[in-house]
Amino acid sequence: MKITAIYGSPRRQGNTARLLKSAVAGARSAGAEVTEFVLRDLKIAPCLEIYACRKGGGCAIKDDFQALAAALAAADATILASPIFFYAVSAHTKIMMDRFQSLWVKKYWLEQQPLGRSNSSRPGLFLAVGASRGPRLFTGAEMSVKYFFDTFDTFLWRSLTYRGLDGADEILAHPEYLEEARQAGIALVEENLKLSKQ
Repeated sequence: MKITAIYGSPRRQGNTARLLKSAVAGARSAGAEVTEFVLRDLKIAPCLEIYACRKGGGCAIKDDFQALAAALAAADATILASPIFFYAVSAHTKIMMDRFQSLWVKKYWLEQQPLGRSNSSRPGLFLAVGASRGPRLFTGAEMSVKYFFDTFDTFLWRSLTYRGLDGADEILAHPEYLEEARQAGIALVEENLKLSKQ
């Protein structure tokens, strides 16, 4: 089983990254092969909305997006982690998501698949951390992730979201969060195996 894991935080060792590392460790312990991408290390330009993708479904901007998109298309499951900034995903994560407009165009405009009736069978796990405690802190981000996942035929299987964490090491005071992420990585592998047998 192949999983693509995406680090969407600008911090290498922050709360979000630690959660994702725990989930990745869990998935690997369950036998998955995990390919990791750190968005801050990639050169991915913002979408220019020139719609060159309408000609064949490919993005005209040539950068690290192509390798990431290929990895997501080939994966059996996906894990995405992002901190919450102003009730949304990080800038690194949003820039990546917007480039997947080319896959949306390919799927729904060129291939004319019916909207709202996706046959996505690959599970996706979303991990998010936010400093505030608002009841809707993760609502917008989860909606964005849901439709981002859909562009490469993945469904939002589970979200693990944690409030009240800001400083880079604050997650360490909550080992239960890290363990929950590790268990989610294991469960993601199990979910994919179950779906593959249906």
